Amino acid sequence: MSAPVRTRTVTWEDPQRLAEAAVTMSGPDFFAALAKGELPRPPVAELLDFTATSTGDGEAVFVMEPAEFHYNPLGTVHGGVLATVLDSALGCAVQTKLPPGAGYTTLELKVNYVRPVTTASGPLRCVGRVLHLGRRTATAEARIEDAAGRLCAHATTTCMVLEATPQPTAPATAAGS
Repeated sequence: MSAPVRTRTVTWEDPQRLAEAAVTMSGPDFFAALAKGELPRPPVAELLDFTATSTGDGEAVFVMEPAEFHYNPLGTVHGGVLATVLDSALGCAVQTKLPPGAGYTTLELKVNYVRPVTTASGPLRCVGRVLHLGRRTATAEARIEDAAGRLCAHATTTCMVLEATPQPTAPATAAGS
């Protein structure tokens, strides 16, 4: 007799709206619009079912409830899932410090796994904090803790800061043309 099959349906909105907003808004304004529901959740957050609960000056907090669909063949949450949540908190922490039009991309991600995570771990909390923000690079650190406050994984990142690109302006027309 086989075990019952489990299913999961994932829906998301067009991510282009997020991409366009990210390059026109400051980091704080972008996250405020997300929190108010004015912008859709990122597709990766829908797929892996994690949520940003707060963002502030150089900090981003995410939560995730471990589920079976996060599991690897060994019966624990796959390290790539935890790395994705860490990378998201790290990058969003950097984004909170950026002016309108500026962006970032992850150059390097270093993850340390401290203990296995399962559904018995309870809700996970991931906090990312900026350590340094320069003109061209930023560094940040993040921690994932389980419901008991035990460290499960931690990470550091180096991000490339992408300068705001000037928007083209319409050419001036001569009077009387």
